[in-house]
Amino acid sequence: MKKLGIVITDGVGFRNFIMSDFVTEATQQFDEIIIYSGLPISAYYGIPPSGISIKELDVFVEGKLTWFLRKWKEVAHLQKHQSFYGMKDNLVSGYPQNNSVRSLLVKSIYLLTRFIHSDKSILFAEKLQFLSFSKNKVTLSYLQLLKEDKPSHVFFTHQRPPYLAPFLYAAIQLKIAVSTFIFSWDNLASKGRMLGPFDYFLVWGHLMKEELLTFYPNVKKENVKVVGAPQFEPYVMDKYKTEKQDFYKKFNLDWNTKTICFSCADASIGQNDPLVIRTIANGLRGNKIGMSCQFMVRTSPAEDSSRFAAVKKDFPEIIWNDPKWILTREKHAESWSQRVPSEEDIKDLRSLLENVDLNINMCSTMSLDFMLFDTPVINTVFGDPENGLYNDQRFLNYDHFKKVVDSQSVTIAKNKVELINQINEALSNPKSRTTERKAMIDLQISEPLLQTSKRIAETLSQFHD
Repeated sequence: MKKLGIVITDGVGFRNFIMSDFVTEATQQFDEIIIYSGLPISAYYGIPPSGISIKELDVFVEGKLTWFLRKWKEVAHLQKHQSFYGMKDNLVSGYPQNNSVRSLLVKSIYLLTRFIHSDKSILFAEKLQFLSFSKNKVTLSYLQLLKEDKPSHVFFTHQRPPYLAPFLYAAIQLKIAVSTFIFSWDNLASKGRMLGPFDYFLVWGHLMKEELLTFYPNVKKENVKVVGAPQFEPYVMDKYKTEKQDFYKKFNLDWNTKTICFSCADASIGQNDPLVIRTIANGLRGNKIGMSCQFMVRTSPAEDSSRFAAVKKDFPEIIWNDPKWILTREKHAESWSQRVPSEEDIKDLRSLLENVDLNINMCSTMSLDFMLFDTPVINTVFGDPENGLYNDQRFLNYDHFKKVVDSQSVTIAKNKVELINQINEALSNPKSRTTERKAMIDLQISEPLLQTSKRIAETLSQFHD
């Protein structure tokens, strides 16, 4: 009997694999589907098809020893690959600035891994990490759950959340085949180590496959399958289509006026967002932009929009799109992960992508979202080490984003003057970078958006065979 376990870790995974056609397609390939959820069951109300079991996973909280061993593994991985700018940047930014007990432990890990960071040592640290939580009551509950359910394959929809390592351990102990999906375009070349060893891997495209084999040399290339990017599939699904007139009416937009959209990062890296928004708004007020425009701001779904209160007060003409993501659980180790999108928000985002004339963001994956609709994109990086602003210019050197910069599929605005000039350029000649945008999409995503869910389900079924 082919029985698939699907591990949903957070709101984005929920969007990609529950609010798409994936579960429906998986039922065509497997005899039974069980969703193992890092979100509360209440989040699923009325969404997956009937006949699907949902098991809410107990929340695992790392003990001190487990934390230490995981940190050792992750820092060693960054040390080994610090020739990649993103890895080096995360290594430098993660070094403690004080001498608390925890900071001294981290400093000792940095010292050790500076000299010892071979793949063999990283796998040894991981083995010790898994051993450290093997008797934990949550781990034992996972073992019991999987023994009772007997899935033949467990699919992790995200490769990184450390709080799911015990569930992976339980599956491995029971000799259940395990696979994972590489979550996003920046995960391999700039983020830390994945949560543990998997048998199979699903990736966006051939570039991501190449990166995976570079950073994880123990992975067999025949076990890495190119399936496309499910996070973009809603843009070709009929259920999320909205008519243009309905979108314009909902946000009180003028049909005959160009629309500029700024999409925010979360507060941790989008610290210059308020300054950029003010620059655009002042440019419009001062007639520095050569044509009449309306200005929309979409905030990050990972937070509320309270940090923009002063901007909203000063510029009442700005139209705001606060993503309708519902916080499903308080007091979680990664509270942002417990926010789940509404169907309304997916429709709003798709309408935004289809109908605005220009997008501006700080080096976000949203650049790709807008490129899919051949919309011009400007990336703003106002901060550098000298000017006192948050240094977002360093992201231009991250391996995944350097490819975007080099492709010239976007323009890069490092100050207010460059931003206003680039807005005028993009609005007056919106198709000037169409070829470059298409080439960037083809580089990142090697399969069509249509039938991404079906492709993933069929690939998982082939792993089982």
